Amino acid sequence: MAASQRAELGASNVRLIKDKAARWGVTLGGGLVLIALLLIFFYLLYVVEPIFRGVDIEHQQSFSVPGQGQTVAMGMEEQSEIGFRFSDAGELSFFALKQKPGTDWQPGQLLLSEQVAEQPTAFAATQPQNKRYAYAVADGQARVIEPKFRTKFTDGRRLTTPVVDFANDGDLVQVDPQQRTLVKLAYEYDGESQLFAGVTADDQVIVNFLQANRSFLTGEVELKSKFTELPINGAVDDLVVTPDLRQVLVRQANRFYVYDVSRTGKVTERQLLNIDRRRFGEVTTMQLLAGASSIMFGHANGLITQWFEVSGENGRQYQYIREFKAGNSAIKDIVAEYFRRTFYSISESGEVGVFHTTSEAELYLSHVDDLHAEQVVIDPRANTLLMQSEGELHTFNLENEHPEVTWSGIWQEVWYEGYPEPQYVWQSTSGSDDFEPKFSLVPISFGTIKAAAYAMLFAVPIGLAAAVYTAYFMSPSVRKVVKPTVEIMEALPTVILGFLAGLWLAPIIENYLPGIVATIILVPLAIVLFAALSSVLPKVWRNRFTDGRAALILLPIVGFVGWFSFELSPWVETVLFDGNVRQYITNELGITFDQRNSLVVGIAMGFAVIPTIFSIAEDAVFSVPKHLSNGSLALGATTWQTLTKVVLLTASPGIFSAVMMGLGRAVGETMIVLMATGNTPIMDWNIFEGMRTLSANIAVEMPESEVGSSHYRILFLAAFVLFVFTFVFNTLAELVRQRLREKYSSM
Repeated sequence: MAASQRAELGASNVRLIKDKAARWGVTLGGGLVLIALLLIFFYLLYVVEPIFRGVDIEHQQSFSVPGQGQTVAMGMEEQSEIGFRFSDAGELSFFALKQKPGTDWQPGQLLLSEQVAEQPTAFAATQPQNKRYAYAVADGQARVIEPKFRTKFTDGRRLTTPVVDFANDGDLVQVDPQQRTLVKLAYEYDGESQLFAGVTADDQVIVNFLQANRSFLTGEVELKSKFTELPINGAVDDLVVTPDLRQVLVRQANRFYVYDVSRTGKVTERQLLNIDRRRFGEVTTMQLLAGASSIMFGHANGLITQWFEVSGENGRQYQYIREFKAGNSAIKDIVAEYFRRTFYSISESGEVGVFHTTSEAELYLSHVDDLHAEQVVIDPRANTLLMQSEGELHTFNLENEHPEVTWSGIWQEVWYEGYPEPQYVWQSTSGSDDFEPKFSLVPISFGTIKAAAYAMLFAVPIGLAAAVYTAYFMSPSVRKVVKPTVEIMEALPTVILGFLAGLWLAPIIENYLPGIVATIILVPLAIVLFAALSSVLPKVWRNRFTDGRAALILLPIVGFVGWFSFELSPWVETVLFDGNVRQYITNELGITFDQRNSLVVGIAMGFAVIPTIFSIAEDAVFSVPKHLSNGSLALGATTWQTLTKVVLLTASPGIFSAVMMGLGRAVGETMIVLMATGNTPIMDWNIFEGMRTLSANIAVEMPESEVGSSHYRILFLAAFVLFVFTFVFNTLAELVRQRLREKYSSM
C-alpha cells in the first residue's frame, strides 16, 4: 500500500513538473513573440526616423575672399575640396576649401587665377548642372567659360587640379550683330546648340539662337546664328533662359513675359503675366528651380512664390502654385540645388532660408552663425554650403538628406510640376537626374484596401458558407475528406496562384467576361432552383440523401451551368456588345479595362484566403456543444432555426476571428498582387483596373533603392504602416471577439 502511494505521489510530482514546464514554455514563447514584435516595431521606427529630421548646418572654415573685385558667382567641385569665384572684373579664381592630405593646401589658398574677360559689362550662369558661365564684353560679344577639374591618382591618393576651359574654341560669340553694349545677359547650352538673351544699353531685349548643325561626313559642328529682337519697351530687371533652349523668360518689375523658341530659332510670345502686387508684393528676383519646370519669384515682403506651366484652355500657361515665407525682408537672391526641388533664399537682412517646394517644407530660416549672408552656393551633392559675408568666405557642412519627405507630402494631395491639379501620386524613380520624386503613400494604401476588399468579397461568402455546411450539415464520413482537402489548399504557394492568375486566369476573364458574369448570376440561381425542386420530390427519394449527401448532386449541376455560361459568352458578346465587350466597356461606358485587374486578384487571392476562413470558422461551428443544438431541436425548433438562433451565435467569436485572420492574410499578400495586377498605383474602385499594394510595392522597389536614401526609408515607412495597420486591426478584432465570447458564453 505504501509502495503504491509513493508511486502515485511520484507520478503526481512528475505531472506537476511537466505542468510547470509547459506553463513556463508557453509563457516564454508568448513573451518572445511580443519581444520580436517590439523589436520589429522599433527597428522600423529607427530606419524611418531620419526622414523627419530638420536641416543641420555646421561651420567648418572661414577665410578672406580670394581675388579682386566684387563676386558675381561662386561654385564648388563635387568633392567640395576646391571652390571658384567669378568677379565683376572678369577674373576667375580657384581656391582651396579645406586642407587635403598629401598637399600643402590651406583653406582659402589661391590655387589658380586667370583673367577670362576684359572689361565685362554683364555676366550669366547656366543652370548648375550645365556648369558654364558667360561674360558680355565690348561690341555686343560674349565669352563662355567652363571651369573644369582634372583628377589623377598618385600613390593611391586622389589629386584634383583646376583648369580653365573656354567654349567655342575660345572665340568670342557675337551676341548682338549691331554690336551694342550688353548690360544684362542670359545663357544656356544643351550639349550642342546655345541660346543667348541679352539687354542692350538702350533697353532692347535680344535673342540669339546658335543652332548646331553637325556635318554628316566630317562630324564637325557648325553654329548657325538666328537673331531676334523682342518687342519689349522699358528697363528689364531679370532675364532667364531655360536649359532646353525652348523659352526666354523676361521680367519687368511685376510683368513676366514668356517667349517660346523653336528649333529653327523663331521666337514667339506665349504669355504675359501680371503678378498681383496687392496679393504678392513687389517682385525683387526670379530663379529657375532644378529641372527648369518651375520659376521662383522673390518678393519685397519676404514672400517666395512658385509658378509652373499648367495645361488650360489657352495651352500651357504659367500659374501660381504655392508660396513660402522667408521672413519680412526683401528677397535678394534665390539659389536652387542641382537636382532636388530644394532652394535657398537670401534676404536683405542676411537671413538664409532653406525650403523644399514639393513637400512645402520650411527646413531652415535664420542667420547662419549670426552672419549676414551676401551670397550662397551649394555643391553638387548638397553636402557643403559656401557663403560670402562681409569680405569673407565661410564653408559649412550641410545635412539635409530628406527634404522631400513630410507628413503632409505623404498623406495629402500635392501639386506636382506638370500636373493639372493636386493629386495623390506614387512615382519614386525616373531616368532623369532632375526628376521630382512623388512619395504619396495614399495610392498604395488604397490599393492594399482595394485588393483586400475584393478578395474578401469573393472569399468570405464561400468560406463561411462552406464552413457552416461542412460543420453542421455534412455527414462525418464526407467531412473527414472535405475538411483536410480544403486545408491542404492553404499550403499552395501563393507564387503559383499568382502565376496562374496572371498568365492563365486573366486571359480567360478577358476573353469570356460575359461568361464570368453569367456564371456569377446563374450558379446561385441554379442552386436555389435545385433546392426548391428537391423539396417537392417524394420523401423516399429525399431520405436517400440525408446527412448532407444531397450536395454531391450539385456538383454536376454547377459544372453544367458553368460550362453553359462559357458557351453562351461569345453569343452574348456578339448580340449585346457588338462582338467586343472590352471595347464596349471602354468606349461606351467610359470604364478602363486592364487584363490584369481587381477581378483577377479577387478570385486568385480569394482562393488563398478561403482555406484560412474555412478552417477556423468550421472548427468554431463544429465545436458548439451538442447539448445546445439538441436542446433546441427537442424544443421544436427546425434545423435551420437551430443553426441561425443558437449555433451561429455561439460560434460567432470564432467566425469573426476567421474573417479577421482572412483579412490579415489578404492585406499582407504580396506575390498574387504582384503577378496578377498591372501593379500601377492608381486610386479607383473600378473592378476592371489593377492596383499596387504596400507589400507588393516593397517587394518591387526595395531591391532597387539606395540604402539610406529617402526612397529606401519611405519603403520602410510603408512597411511600418502595414505593420501598424495589421496590428491595430487585429487588436480591435480580438477585443470584439472577446466581447462576443462573453456575450454568448452563457448560452
